[in-house]
Amino acid sequence: MSDLKDLQKIVVAFRDDRDWGQFHNPKDLAISLLLEAAEFLEHFQWKNLEEITDHLKKNKSQVDGELMDVLYWVLLIAHDLDIDIQKEFEQKMIQNDKKYPVAKAKGNAKKYTELAIE
Repeated sequence: MSDLKDLQKIVVAFRDDRDWGQFHNPKDLAISLLLEAAEFLEHFQWKNLEEITDHLKKNKSQVDGELMDVLYWVLLIAHDLDIDIQKEFEQKMIQNDKKYPVAKAKGNAKKYTELAIE
């Protein structure tokens, strides 16, 4: 996963080359992340599965671009908040494994709080 650190360096250099860090604070970075996620989500709004499949075929590069905008902000926020992406991701997956054990969660879309009462 060292590739993520490489991507992070590219994102930070892009930002720093433009002296945009002065405008970045955790609140505005979080807002930017959510705005980009909303732009990604717009590609799916009001479409059924067939329409989504067709839309993705016709607009793949736009959808890809929106998702990469989300990744950009995730990488930048992690850098600015000094979050070790690899370490934290691995820890989160351990937590998820405990919340969603295969024996209870396989083929089941319920939230972990609902699985616990089964």
